[in-house]
Amino acid sequence: MSAGNVVLNKRFVSLLNALSENTYLSAIRAGMVSVVPLTIIGGLFMVISYLPFRGWEQRVEPYLNLLQVPVTATFGLLAVFVCFAIGYDLGKRFKQEAIVSATMATLVFLLIQIQLKDQSFSMDGLGSKGLFTAILIALVTVRVQKSFNDANLVIKLPANVPPVVSESFLSLTPMFFLVVVFWVIRFVLGVDINELVQSAFKPLVFALNTLPGILVYAFLVTMLWSVGINGDNTMDAIVAPIFLQFLAANVEATTQGVPLPYVTANGFFTTFVNVGGTGATIALALIMLNSKEPGFRKVSRVSLPTQIFQINEPIFFGFPIVLNPIFMVPYILNALLLTAGSYLLIDWGIIHKPFVNVPWTTPPIIGHYLVTGGDWKAAVWGAVSIALAMAVYYPFAKIAERQRLNAESAGTAHE
Repeated sequence: MSAGNVVLNKRFVSLLNALSENTYLSAIRAGMVSVVPLTIIGGLFMVISYLPFRGWEQRVEPYLNLLQVPVTATFGLLAVFVCFAIGYDLGKRFKQEAIVSATMATLVFLLIQIQLKDQSFSMDGLGSKGLFTAILIALVTVRVQKSFNDANLVIKLPANVPPVVSESFLSLTPMFFLVVVFWVIRFVLGVDINELVQSAFKPLVFALNTLPGILVYAFLVTMLWSVGINGDNTMDAIVAPIFLQFLAANVEATTQGVPLPYVTANGFFTTFVNVGGTGATIALALIMLNSKEPGFRKVSRVSLPTQIFQINEPIFFGFPIVLNPIFMVPYILNALLLTAGSYLLIDWGIIHKPFVNVPWTTPPIIGHYLVTGGDWKAAVWGAVSIALAMAVYYPFAKIAERQRLNAESAGTAHE
């Protein structure tokens, strides 16, 4: 590799690392992660409501409305929780009073969800349809709060006043400013902020539920991982709200008894593509369990228990896969293969669309079964996915094994 290419690669990787560690993107990631337990709880009640057993629908029907209450309290208020969580995290990063930042962001977000006609809240805006608005409001609100503090445009009380009181007064000026500004935009000028934000993100939302769009995403994630950057984390700040929105829409469709609209809802990528970790590396560990090369054999045996729970760093950095052309090719290829195969099987109606959020550490096959609400065909596809990934990795694994054995033999011969 030429010196120019080395410098270019270093700059490219540095740029991607800087993007991954950006304060605003990091706050969005943290906020989205914090609401995952809520969606899991809502998902559990969804599973109970729609267990795939004969006669269950008739048995549970009298209690269905009761079981839907936790679903509405979680999925129905997702945007509120996201706004609060992002505001809190960004407030901490900006060294503001985090709880004040979160409260201020939530106040402004709830303000613009009020319907002028009857002064009630728009429930659509509080749920998944308001996610992008919630993110934007949280970022803008905390940024304004910091700007007011930096410019000393705040009310400061004497030092002997309790901190909890003085902090609340510090927020008074930026809070008043934000309430007035968003009140004017939303109600005086009549701008539907939810609709405006949704329209801006519509092309990206549409693309990620198409086969070409999700293939591009899979390529970017694995390509970033291949150069040592956490691809999932880097992309999450952008795509997590979209996949979560898809999931909420699928949940709503399930409760209404209508066809589910989204193939790539939250859980599609983590379950169907990241089988045993990004790039389906559990397959590589299974191939190398009895490798003739002691290093590969040891790393595979050590990493396999963690890969059952979707954690693949030991094998990723132990072989390594990162910056290793022999393993990078099948690593990316498997992600594309499983993305395409899973998408088509779901789109053709052979496998149920995901509508239950399960922890990303759920073992393969079990995760396939649960995320689709108990579809046994999804579990079978999970097992087939591992076999397909093994077939892709096998020739490359044997090449790497042969190369290392030859290098070790040459080293022994020179001693």
